[in-house]
Amino acid sequence: MIGFLARRLLATVPVLMVVAVVVFLMLRLTPGDPAAVIAGDSASVEQVAEIRAKLGLDRPLLSQFAVWSGRVLTGNLGESFFFKKTVAQLIEQRVEPTLSLSLATIVIAVLVAVPLGVVAAHRRGGWLDRVLMGFSVLGFSVPVFVIGYLLIYVFAIATDWLPVQGYVRLGDGVGRWLVHLILPSSTLAVIYIALIARMTRASVIEVLGEDYIRTARAKGLPERVVLVRHALRNAAVPIVTVIGLGIGLLIGGVVVTESVYNIPGIGRLTVDAVLARDYPVIQAVILLFSFVYVLLNLLIDVAYSFFDPRIRY
Repeated sequence: MIGFLARRLLATVPVLMVVAVVVFLMLRLTPGDPAAVIAGDSASVEQVAEIRAKLGLDRPLLSQFAVWSGRVLTGNLGESFFFKKTVAQLIEQRVEPTLSLSLATIVIAVLVAVPLGVVAAHRRGGWLDRVLMGFSVLGFSVPVFVIGYLLIYVFAIATDWLPVQGYVRLGDGVGRWLVHLILPSSTLAVIYIALIARMTRASVIEVLGEDYIRTARAKGLPERVVLVRHALRNAAVPIVTVIGLGIGLLIGGVVVTESVYNIPGIGRLTVDAVLARDYPVIQAVILLFSFVYVLLNLLIDVAYSFFDPRIRY
């Protein structure tokens, strides 16, 4: 197991290096000048040039990359051009809302999607199976912001059951924290539920045709035990895979959802930084998302080894 983890960790290093290079070049080569944004419309050419020199944007790309990568390796993510704070401070202030939203979404999606997929596979061809397949198609087809506005209208405007926008920190009360997370996490979970439920159904249907399932039933085991202990456990690898792949959808959906619900998280910070062409913030946020994605996929690989020990070798 230690050797397996070591190989996976080493494999993440070149991935993060490539991401860092691509992000740096992509931002520098796109049209627009952050110095002009900072200086304002009424600034002179000399003032813009002075800001560019102060920010180091007048140096060659290779020199800029060397300075930036050296700072990142030492934990210094730089200072925001627009917000006038260190990037580490900005991320620290915004990480709780995004982490809360992401975790709530994953919990809701897994708790709803996996049982739905198992039941739909068990009753293949029935009304629940057809409803689930229709929901899966609908979940993939409707954009996140449309789902968000629809839920806002139904549960916040029409019925006034839930708050429309904003975020309450966990330290200000668990109840208020949960209430403000219901709408955004449900919005983001719709696509995730459709993805996981569909894969769970397909995987369990495939496993239900195996000989050991018939043997378990022949022994007189209850159908619930057969489905959970034998079918679902042996179908876990593709289900865990799709959960890991869905993290990419989750990261993209966080940006949209936080904008719709006015949540001061990292997704909203990303939008503000892109509009202001704030290089240090954009680079740090993308690197953070990339690191989280790679780390979670590493955890998914570790989960594979528990469900199927052959994968370790």
